[in-house]
Amino acid sequence: HTSDWHLGRSLYGQKRYDEFESFLKWLTETIEAEKIDVLLVAGDIFDTGTPSNRAQKLYYQFLTKVAASACQHIVITAGNHDSPSFLNAPKELLEAVNVHLVASISDCVEDEVITLDDGEGNPALIVCAVPYLRDRDIRTAEAGESSDEKHTKLIAGIQNHYKEVFAVAQIRQKELGALPIVAMGHLFTTDSKRVEGDGVRDLYVGTLAYIGSDTFPDFINYTALGHLHVPQKVSNSDAIRYCGSPLPMGFGEAKQQKMVITVDFSETVPVKEVNIPQFQRLEQIKGTLEEILNRLALLKGENSNAWLEIEYTGDAVIASLREEIDSAVEGGILRVLRIKNRPLSQSIMSRKDSVETLKNLDIYDVFDRLLEAREVPDEQREELLLSYKEIVLSLEDEDRNAE
Repeated sequence: HTSDWHLGRSLYGQKRYDEFESFLKWLTETIEAEKIDVLLVAGDIFDTGTPSNRAQKLYYQFLTKVAASACQHIVITAGNHDSPSFLNAPKELLEAVNVHLVASISDCVEDEVITLDDGEGNPALIVCAVPYLRDRDIRTAEAGESSDEKHTKLIAGIQNHYKEVFAVAQIRQKELGALPIVAMGHLFTTDSKRVEGDGVRDLYVGTLAYIGSDTFPDFINYTALGHLHVPQKVSNSDAIRYCGSPLPMGFGEAKQQKMVITVDFSETVPVKEVNIPQFQRLEQIKGTLEEILNRLALLKGENSNAWLEIEYTGDAVIASLREEIDSAVEGGILRVLRIKNRPLSQSIMSRKDSVETLKNLDIYDVFDRLLEAREVPDEQREELLLSYKEIVLSLEDEDRNAE
């Protein structure tokens, strides 16, 4: 069980293709070493709906190698970052090498229930391959709905869809015998954890739409989830898991142990965590100028090639912080990707003549400034913000590869 590869993602402008390639090589070797029969990829294979040629090459090279290995099946579902039509384009071709794709829901819920064989034609596993459920796929919008009504209908739509898929799986299980059932999903669950700067997008308008673990009934032997980048159990259950992203998506994940999950239904303890090596060291450094320079000197002395995010937290305003840091790392192989100079930023922003720049604002900050500039009354802002979020999320959900 793996998810959230985000192939093609960069970190503050730094390309990460070498890391992605190293991970996929490691994953191929792990599949061979662990004698994995089925690989599940629970969404967000790519970071955008229009991945670069290099990201596509890594993806197809990986599928080719795994299809030629002892692994008998690969099941891939789309995440909110993926383009359904892009993933589906080679669907029939990939089916020929036992790569099963479910990029979006269809009119036939049976399409999301896949029976996998054991390599000799005998049914061995039932997979409920549910992709990321887009708002427009599961909720009918009505004029005049409140945000609470939208939220209620959204949660109900997600839960009803899973019930329909699970009902088909149960019928198939009765027909084929006592086969294990595995579910896949790409969503938020109750009590799930995130970290700052992980890049995890909100999925729905006005709410994160947290889904309770009771959505996944006890007859589901294992639930392989994607979307959150922190590896974690849902409701402390070994059988409902986020495996997390294989690479740290931001510096907030720098100290996080990344992993894939293996499941062996023949074992007494079926679930096992397999740690992923760190392919590129990331480190956050926070402190006074002296603390920062001391840490940089230590890393440089170790000949570290770490990528760094540095946050100066001292009281004094240091306008030459960038120059001080550049001088400290000169001659080494450390790479500074970002510097936060909070005292200087606060000093600048506190001036009456200060001007904000777009690079310091996100799309919601810009909209908030617009509301302020137009002197929109406070009582109107919440509904306008929800409408704005709906537009933004509809643009993010738009499949730009579709005709």
